[in-house]
Amino acid sequence: MRDSSDPDHEPRHRSGAVARMVRMPVATLRVWERRYRISSPAQTPSGQRLYSAADVRHIALLKQLTELGHAIGSLAGLDMAQLRAVAATHAGAVTGTLVDAAPAVASPSWRVAVVGAALARRLERPALRRRLNRPLEVLGPFDDLAHAVAGLGDAAVDLLLVQAPTLQDDWPTLWRRAVPRSVRTAVVFRFASESVCEQLASDGLALLREPPSDAALGQWLQGLDSTDRSSLLATAPARADWPAAESARPRRWDDAALADIAGLSTTIACECPRHIAELLMQLSHFEAYSAECAHRSAADAALHNYLGQVTAASRARFEEALERVAVHEGLLLERQPTNGPPTKTNPSRPEVGGAGG
Repeated sequence: MRDSSDPDHEPRHRSGAVARMVRMPVATLRVWERRYRISSPAQTPSGQRLYSAADVRHIALLKQLTELGHAIGSLAGLDMAQLRAVAATHAGAVTGTLVDAAPAVASPSWRVAVVGAALARRLERPALRRRLNRPLEVLGPFDDLAHAVAGLGDAAVDLLLVQAPTLQDDWPTLWRRAVPRSVRTAVVFRFASESVCEQLASDGLALLREPPSDAALGQWLQGLDSTDRSSLLATAPARADWPAAESARPRRWDDAALADIAGLSTTIACECPRHIAELLMQLSHFEAYSAECAHRSAADAALHNYLGQVTAASRARFEEALERVAVHEGLLLERQPTNGPPTKTNPSRPEVGGAGG
């Protein structure tokens, strides 16, 4: 299914080089080859796949179309002419790159300042952006509220979007001190008490409890873009009382790596990696939240330590589950402790690629 034949002397590329050229995880390329037979590359006597320039162009177009929302299964059987016809419904080719077709009337960009690197990365996903009414301009990401306010200076923004895994009792006060009331604020959180959520909602903040899917997050943001300050919606808040354990096994993946792993499910048939990655983020934040609670309330420390031990054990089991699912699906992950260099999940298994590509 190629639009040209390759002369014998044409340079050929190994799968790792191809994955870097088209900016996709090598694990995803291998899954596409195994499940959908997207190309017929030459092979060395040892079985190493060698891709031609035409193969690379074909894979790059497939990757761009999947980012526009097409399922790889519906594209795999198409040749280049057919793929270009599909692309023409979305975009024109500019120096070989697909771009969204220009709207009849250009809309001003929605300027959103983001606190939280993992959330900022999610805002780049096509599935989320397709839910928005106009182009999204992301400012940041910033480390915390104070850095965001200082970094923005006098720049005009439409929304300050904050990712806060835990909202302790002093968070409303910290927000009031750091952020001018004229700055519209929305918070994506995991754990908080009902009283904290009520305070923030009364102050006009929009609240969304994690983990929403990309489509749900995009829909929520679209609602914020089309409402005024008086109609911001607060979702069902979480309760307080949560965990952290002493001598718990360190995390294998940080939030950014887990977000990348969750994103892989948009290019493979199995959704389990995304669900498990989201569970792991919840459990990890649950541990941290409880640790903070234990420090603030000596009377409840024993309970929080117990809950932390249970949560840490559950997290460790789900990390093992994610590794097993990844091996089954052909996804090659890299262990990324939050305080240490990446390590291979299992040296006896095939070469491991980065969690995010």
